[in-house]
Amino acid sequence: MALVLAMRVAPTRKNILFYQRRLRQARMVARAFQSKHHPVLAHIIPMRRCNLSCSYCNEYDKVSDPVPTEEMIRRIDLLARLGTGIITISGGEPLLHPGLDEILRAIRSHGIIATIITNGYLLTPERIERLNRAGLEHLQISIDNVNPDDVSKKSLKVLDRKLEWLKQHGDFDININSVLGGGIPHPEDALTITRRALALGFETTVGVIHDHGGQLAPLGTEERRVYDQILAERRPGFFAFAYDNLFHKNLTLGQPNEWQCGAGSRYLYICEDGLVHYCSQQRGYPAIPLERYTVEDIDREYTTKKSCAPFCTVSCVHRVAMLDMIRNQPRESLPRLFPPATPGGPPSYPPGVGLLTSIFLPEPSGKPPGFGQRMAAGLAMRAFGLKASKKQEPRTKL
Repeated sequence: MALVLAMRVAPTRKNILFYQRRLRQARMVARAFQSKHHPVLAHIIPMRRCNLSCSYCNEYDKVSDPVPTEEMIRRIDLLARLGTGIITISGGEPLLHPGLDEILRAIRSHGIIATIITNGYLLTPERIERLNRAGLEHLQISIDNVNPDDVSKKSLKVLDRKLEWLKQHGDFDININSVLGGGIPHPEDALTITRRALALGFETTVGVIHDHGGQLAPLGTEERRVYDQILAERRPGFFAFAYDNLFHKNLTLGQPNEWQCGAGSRYLYICEDGLVHYCSQQRGYPAIPLERYTVEDIDREYTTKKSCAPFCTVSCVHRVAMLDMIRNQPRESLPRLFPPATPGGPPSYPPGVGLLTSIFLPEPSGKPPGFGQRMAAGLAMRAFGLKASKKQEPRTKL
């Protein structure tokens, strides 16, 4: 046991990079809490072409050329000027883009967290090492089944060797997403995929496949049983745990969620033509060129009601919204995200969340914070790279 603990805390290169990423993520979250006038996450498409043809997917074609690397870097610069915290690259298949490494380096040059979503087919040890050198911080692969079928070729059988290479060579966070619903014929495969990801030490999530409008297709009895078993076995991180409690459980039951969608504001989807859309499933609005997108647009869409929101399954938009729930109504939102382990008990906060709430959350009585709490808050803000907030008008023009 002592040897295992020593290996976990030993200052290896991977461990150092791991804690550096956690600090950067904490600072990104802290900035999101401090101000609502910038995007938390932007999803950008460097090419629509894909090397696969999954039958449920409406986000690819077989003919599109890649967006020129110089144009992609220009769009990265524009997102940086808006104050974007995370940029996720997907497609299509982003690993097909010849300038992907240069695009990742451009993201990191602005201090933005760089992530990609890939089907994993093109990963090799050498390609993974190149992603390390480019500064990639997070990679997600969605695996749909154990064996390839007519619905999807993203199978564990094909990708398992790639996962082993990621474990051996990757210096970035890795999440394996399994899926349920949407015509996947063997729901038990999701549990097999989750167990394999856990055995490799990866983060895991499970998603409900949406229809071609991004809307809910409720789970059947067997799918629901598999979903419950996955939740019982996996070890979700902060966002996944909160997401399961607030959004996902309703979706699996076919029930709506009541929330304010931040698409077009805190979350931006930039298509291959450089237009800003709500998300991958609601392309067409506002459809404003990125170079013309301003803080006025961000602030307008922050409160715009989206009719598709109640049954939306686009998890990245949900997770961004959770930050604003905490920002706007912390005392009401946190117990919803981290409900009591037993009825009537206290919220089941993770240690880090519990510590931060004790430092920053005002007393229900309105009692002003004492000297020790103010000192702790000041030290925490310094660690997160924040300054004491001042009343300032947001920038309106780039």
